Amino acid sequence: MIIQRRFSVGQILAFAAPSLLLSLLWSLTIFALYAYGELHFLRLPFLPISTVGTAVAFYVGFKNNAAYERFWEGRTIWGGIVNTSRCWAAAVMSYVAVDDPSAEAHALRRTLIYRQLAWANAVRLQLRKVSRFHHKPARATKRRLEAHGDVMRNDWEAELAPLLGREELAEVTAMVNPATHLLSRQAQELARLVKGSKLDLFHQIALMEKVTECYEHQGKCERIKGTPFPRQYAEYSRVFTRTFVALVPLGLLDVFGAQVDKAVGVLETITPALPMVLASMLISWVFMTIEAIGDASEDPFERSMNDVPMNAICRTIERDLRQLLGEEEVPEGEKPAGWILY
Repeated sequence: MIIQRRFSVGQILAFAAPSLLLSLLWSLTIFALYAYGELHFLRLPFLPISTVGTAVAFYVGFKNNAAYERFWEGRTIWGGIVNTSRCWAAAVMSYVAVDDPSAEAHALRRTLIYRQLAWANAVRLQLRKVSRFHHKPARATKRRLEAHGDVMRNDWEAELAPLLGREELAEVTAMVNPATHLLSRQAQELARLVKGSKLDLFHQIALMEKVTECYEHQGKCERIKGTPFPRQYAEYSRVFTRTFVALVPLGLLDVFGAQVDKAVGVLETITPALPMVLASMLISWVFMTIEAIGDASEDPFERSMNDVPMNAICRTIERDLRQLLGEEEVPEGEKPAGWILY
């Protein structure tokens, strides 16, 4: 997630450079073919092209709204994970062996709370296990992933080993869906506590409701992850935008073509070329950027700079639950990598 409030001019230009360069080359080519190649059939009426642009704007706007809804739903789900984890820890501290001050009882509560931490991190790691960035990432994305590899904390063993016993970690890691089996172990542990008279039936039901909430949160995340943004919207948005951008210089010839026809000599011909090229670059940049923003928001659980900051959320959960457990030494809050919070 990008955390800086405003982009610098350099950042804007770096992101816009590819579309600006392509638009510059294309508009110069069209102008040269019209002015010097005398291909006058390239001059198209601007009105129908502007009508196409209006339609494309509505279509891309719809796609961006739908993509943002996917991101916001993902962030809402992780907000629910935070709240459910806090409630779980508070309930464990209040319900489980509360009259037993022994170290064994404290270790039991610690196991239940640490397993909840392991579950949250397991969900995070499973959501990032398969990513669209694994296959032919853009050069800038590849450089970012390499530079921020340690910051993203995607090592399964390193993240879960401090939270689970060695045997339990090995057993759940061997499962197809480790996070699901961690919740199953929580349920089994609650049943054993009831049999051992360390938890009453009423409180077992209350804690099982939290386990059920965790299953629901995980299922919602898996639904978003496993259901790609409808390709008919995403792909045609890209096709329509690029088609419109390609037509823009042809329509601008209708605006500036009369000046080209009246021009005498190369210098006079260049005079209308400058505003035409600049206008084409500006229009193309705006539409290509709007389309790219929607594309960057449609998958909220990848490793993009625009995704839900699951690392930071898991670290917040860990800090809160460790303090609820009574631990004095807690990890620091997640630090951003430059202007990106993972």
